Amino acid sequence: MEKSFDLVIKNARVVRPKKTAIDCLDIAAKDGRIAQIGPDIETERAKIVFDAKNRLAFPGCVDAHMHIGIYAPLAQDAVSESKAAAMGGVTTSLNYLRTGHYYLNRGGPYREFMPEVYKQSDRRFWVDYGFHLAPIESAHIDEMEYLLTEHGIPSFKIFMFYGGYGLHGRSSQQNDFLMIGPDERYDIAHFEFIMRSAQRLMEKFPDKAPHISVSLHCELADILNAYTKIVERDGKLTGLKAYSAARPPHSEGLAIWIASYLANETNCLNINLLHLSSRKAVDAAWTMQQVFPHIAFRREVTVGHLLLDTDCECAVHAKVNPPIRPREDVEALWQAVLDRKIDWIVSDHACCSAEQKWSHDDPTNIWLAKSGFGGTEYLLSGVLSEGGKRGMSYNHMAELLSWTPAQRFGLANKGDIAPGYDADIAIVDPHESFVVRAAESQSQQGYTPFEGVELHGRVKSTFLRGELVYDGGNVVGPPRGRYLRRPDAARKR
Repeated sequence: MEKSFDLVIKNARVVRPKKTAIDCLDIAAKDGRIAQIGPDIETERAKIVFDAKNRLAFPGCVDAHMHIGIYAPLAQDAVSESKAAAMGGVTTSLNYLRTGHYYLNRGGPYREFMPEVYKQSDRRFWVDYGFHLAPIESAHIDEMEYLLTEHGIPSFKIFMFYGGYGLHGRSSQQNDFLMIGPDERYDIAHFEFIMRSAQRLMEKFPDKAPHISVSLHCELADILNAYTKIVERDGKLTGLKAYSAARPPHSEGLAIWIASYLANETNCLNINLLHLSSRKAVDAAWTMQQVFPHIAFRREVTVGHLLLDTDCECAVHAKVNPPIRPREDVEALWQAVLDRKIDWIVSDHACCSAEQKWSHDDPTNIWLAKSGFGGTEYLLSGVLSEGGKRGMSYNHMAELLSWTPAQRFGLANKGDIAPGYDADIAIVDPHESFVVRAAESQSQQGYTPFEGVELHGRVKSTFLRGELVYDGGNVVGPPRGRYLRRPDAARKR
């Protein structure tokens, strides 16, 4: 019999977004795409047959918020951190980049920046990948059309707190940190002009308009500076509690109101509010949706903010911006997830090795620790574990982890298990529990704030476009990740 399929996955409990049932089906793939799903697909028609053993088959996760190359060379990070992604069932990595210190440690135009990004990325990713970019200099705003048309990058980021605060703390040298000229200002007016540029692109390219968006890290530097001084001077709080108090939730809420008003003023209709960390942030974001119903807001939370709280023993390991919050905020985030006020869940993965993360002379000092940590390898398992405890359906998980981010960011062939979609599939045993150990991760970070946490639901195998890239604890084969120009053209389904 002629082999009609490259791969047939047998006996899978297929999890599809926007569905209400889990069906036991077979999945057939041809030329990297799903060709057929249904019961009893003949194994004789396949070159390779894989038995899912009645485990769950999730669409490969679209981790829409990662940082590759922020603390280590991009070429090095691309290898180790995309392997970590694959072991967690992530098949698409969308990575935030910017000019300035960290990343490539260079300023200047993106026309000169991007060739080096591609050079360091090529044939090093184990999952498919793309980029979001932050217009830092005023000249970058003029390059947004070039980035959209020539590089397939339709998503742009604003770091609201960078106006007077650094990556790790107070800064009076922001121009040096961002590598911009002495007369440049990274401020609210700059944010407005980014939104106006995005709006112009939406008008000029109506076919791409649904996927042109502006993402915002919503915290205000003035609040952070003032409260950091108060918390440090008072000295009563330490660790994660001190850091949360120094970057209080109302800083997020106020920034969300400002960002939303600017979006309305500029008619910038696609706004992504990133890594909401608190009840106040969620409330502000939801209020703004009611005030400006014509704006397509999307609201994001991270697996770190859903799994960790300020009482965790991980302390400096979990320093991140915005901060890990008290348990009541964690539960408020989960309630927002269950109430469908959150559009996607991500890792905000930023591998920061142990020798960089904290001070060797004062290892428990939260103020001396760097911000950010990895976690893409625990994204799916973390949501399965904690979401499952709260009655969250598998189908809803697939929406948040795959479908919705794929739709927003122009990945028409990602996010579902259906004919015509990329054969990106994570095979998961929902009954297998495991204790997180950094030593078992493919990441080069060397530690994890999730150390010792027991999760329920383990990724057993990951397929990228029908090719096995992770199986039984091991990364498989060569790096197969492809650069994703967005929005991509959907194959007829």
